[in-house]
Amino acid sequence: MSKRNSQSSKNAARERLRVEREKQAKRAKVKRQVIVACSVVAVLAAAGGIGYAVVQANKPGYWEDEKSAKVVAPANTTGTDGTTVVIGKSTAKKTLKVYEDPRCPICAQFEQTVGSTVKKDIDDGKFKIQYIGGTFIDGDSLGKGQIGSRGEGSKNAMSAMGAALNVSPEAFLEYKTALYSTKWHPEETADKFKNDSYLIEVADTVPALKNNKTFQDAVKSGKYDAWALAMSKTFDTNKDGVTGTPSFVMNGKMLTTDSNGNPPMTVADFTSLVDAALKA
Repeated sequence: MSKRNSQSSKNAARERLRVEREKQAKRAKVKRQVIVACSVVAVLAAAGGIGYAVVQANKPGYWEDEKSAKVVAPANTTGTDGTTVVIGKSTAKKTLKVYEDPRCPICAQFEQTVGSTVKKDIDDGKFKIQYIGGTFIDGDSLGKGQIGSRGEGSKNAMSAMGAALNVSPEAFLEYKTALYSTKWHPEETADKFKNDSYLIEVADTVPALKNNKTFQDAVKSGKYDAWALAMSKTFDTNKDGVTGTPSFVMNGKMLTTDSNGNPPMTVADFTSLVDAALKA
C-alpha cells in the first residue's frame, strides 16, 4: 500500500469519526432539550396543580355558603329562624333544656339509657323539653362563624331532624331516638351522618317517616340545612354556660351529678335531679 493510499485511509477514518461524533453530540443536545422541556412541563403542571389545590381549598364550601342562605324553619318551631324547639304538654309548668350534638357518643349513651324515661316524663306532662342542637363535633364554632373540618354529619343530621320536626314533634323525638340507637349511631370518628341515604335509612325505622316523600325530599335537597346552622349558632351563643353535650338546664341551672359538672347518665340520677329542680 502506498503512503498516499495510507494517508487517504487515515483521512477517511478521521472524517467518519468526526461525523459520528457530531451525530452523537446532536443526539445528546436533543436529549438534553427534551429533558429540560419535560422538566419545565412537570414544574408548570405541579405549579398548576398546587395552584388549583389552593384555589379549591380556599373556595367557599357548601356549608360555608349556607351560613348566609335564607333559613327555612320547620313546622313546630318558634323564635328567630325557628330555633326555639319546645316539645311537650302546654300544661307542663317547667321546661328542661336539652343540649345535644347528633354525633355525640355520650348523648347516644344517655338516650339509650335514659331516653325512654325522658319520653315518659314528657308524655305525662312532668315537664316540657327545649331542644338545642350543636354541631361542634364537626369542628364548627358558628358563634364565631367558623365551619370546621372534622366532618359534616352533625350538621346534616340536624337538618334531617328538622325535616322530621316538620312532620311532627313525635316524629322528631322518635327519629332522634333512632339516630342515637346502638344500631345506627356511628363511632364519633365515623362521619356516617353526612350521607343522606344513611339518614333516610334510619328514618325508615320511624313509622311517620318511613317512605315519607316529603321528608326524604327535604333531606336530599338540604331544605333545612341553613336552619341546622342557625340552630348550631344558638347552641354556641347560649347563655346557660353550656360548652359540651349532653347538658341539661332547668330554672337557669345545669343539672349535674358532681362538682366536675358531669351530666346525669342513669335513670336514678336524672330523676333525682329533675325532681329537685321541679320543686325549686
